[in-house]
Amino acid sequence: MGRKTARTRQRLLSVARRHFARDGYAGAATEAIVAEAEMTRGALYYQFQDKRDLFRAVVEEVAAELVTRIGEAADEAATPVEAVVAGSRAFLAHATAPDIRRILLIDAPTVLGWAEWRAIDARHGMGSLAEGLQACADAGVIAVGQVRPLTHLLSGALNEAALALSDEGADPALAPAAEDLIRAALAPPGGG
Repeated sequence: MGRKTARTRQRLLSVARRHFARDGYAGAATEAIVAEAEMTRGALYYQFQDKRDLFRAVVEEVAAELVTRIGEAADEAATPVEAVVAGSRAFLAHATAPDIRRILLIDAPTVLGWAEWRAIDARHGMGSLAEGLQACADAGVIAVGQVRPLTHLLSGALNEAALALSDEGADPALAPAAEDLIRAALAPPGGG
């Protein structure tokens, strides 16, 4: 991809992200996106098949940024368990931002469909969680056979917590409860 093509693509993604975050997928108009990006519809369709393809690229970008933030938080931790807790805390802090919540947790599963949204999540957020849980298994904290089920269970719990924490009047005890759940799931059998 040439520099001009890459710049065009990035400009369209940047503008589209603002529109999808503000107006939702249904309310975002490609005409408004190309007008704000100061581009033609031809430039949009050269880069993306259609609005859904543009949205998919925005979802991938948002998910990749989120996993970078999760990784930065986890990298500061001293143990695999603390890395999972820190990464989960970072996920909740960033996934509750209105733009990320709208794009990644509300519109993406509906627009892209469950299977495609899950595939994106598996490459990013859930994939990051699986890596953290695998590090816990490698350290002997949990059994190797627990990695996959815990990945699904904790990912679901964290996504739901992020949605709930974004609601007006959210219970402030929810984030610490999510952290307690993770610690309990990663506690050695018998509490020792």
